[in-house]
Amino acid sequence: MKKLVVFFIAILLAAFMFAQADFHIGVVTGTVSQSEDDLRGAEYLIEKYGDSADGGMITHVTYPDQFMTEQETTIAQIVGLADDPLMKAIVVNQAVPGTVAAFRTIREQNPDILLIAGNPQEDPGMITAVADMSVTADNVARGYLIIAAAKKMGADTFVHISFPRHMSYELLSRRRDIMREACKDLGLEFVDMGSPDPTSDVGIAGAQQFILEKVPAWLETYGQNAAFFCTNDAHTEPLLKRIAELGGYFVEADLPSPLMGYPGALGVTFPEEITGNWPAILGVVEDAVIEAGGAGRMGTWAYSFGYTVTAALGEFAIECVEGKTDVKDVEVLFETFAEATPGAGWNGSFYVDSTGQEWDNYLLIYQDTYVFGEGYLGMTEIEVPEKYFDIK
Repeated sequence: MKKLVVFFIAILLAAFMFAQADFHIGVVTGTVSQSEDDLRGAEYLIEKYGDSADGGMITHVTYPDQFMTEQETTIAQIVGLADDPLMKAIVVNQAVPGTVAAFRTIREQNPDILLIAGNPQEDPGMITAVADMSVTADNVARGYLIIAAAKKMGADTFVHISFPRHMSYELLSRRRDIMREACKDLGLEFVDMGSPDPTSDVGIAGAQQFILEKVPAWLETYGQNAAFFCTNDAHTEPLLKRIAELGGYFVEADLPSPLMGYPGALGVTFPEEITGNWPAILGVVEDAVIEAGGAGRMGTWAYSFGYTVTAALGEFAIECVEGKTDVKDVEVLFETFAEATPGAGWNGSFYVDSTGQEWDNYLLIYQDTYVFGEGYLGMTEIEVPEKYFDIK
């Protein structure tokens, strides 16, 4: 009986806490199978601010795994949030193809809704025209820094794994070109390797099987000092699995996180009590990597980028709606990221397009690289040579 009373009191307290929300924040992410960390960031916001369906502040929806062939569904999911008269801001992470069209429709229907894109996958010139702010990994600076980190770790070859859809995205192809140039300057061999797109007919399973089958041959061809990098989340787990088993280096994922690929690759499980505790999660993964023989060869960002982007942009949107800051206040935006990741360094800059124009609503950002068994590499303290920012 006592437990029942406590349960009902908890329900009443939750109802009281979340009944006062006078505006809603929409959060759109992928599903667990395509981008789990992004989704967990939304769950953090719901836990903190409540689900709008229960009187809280956050409305969370997901876009389909096959978002390239189901763009109409993606657009409908995002646009549908604007039907809510209390909706004041919408955060999409990752802002997959279809986000620009959705934002454009929302702009026409309700121009007062704040629109924020995390990790946009459409051209910067398109998303900057419709989003109030976009934030993504600094794929310009990282094009140099990932190669510099690979060299620090001991690699002599860098294998870049991707597919045509990703290489049609300006920042991803630009990063690839910077990586190639950085390899030339720093003395590494650069290998441009094709792979299946997980959103194609082969699906996620087929794309992952390709990686599992090919890595042994790649290691035989390029040697144990080859570092591997893939542009897609779904490729990461099988790549890590083979590197842990057979050798090679892995600096960090495209969207780095201790949870990006490592748990599945190494059979890691986590006690429920550390959910959302990134230092504890990092420690569990680090133990597994060291046990697998990956110390000094495998890295990440200490805090999930996908999780942090969802959580930090959600917090930033709330501050903007409440009038505590302006959506263009990049100092506050950096502070939001830093508050979410104690101990981790951040750096970044505004995006400069091919014409030299700087966009003050498109921020490129990166976290220091953490190598399991060694610690932070100090990459946020390294100055990227100016020549790499001129590679378009």
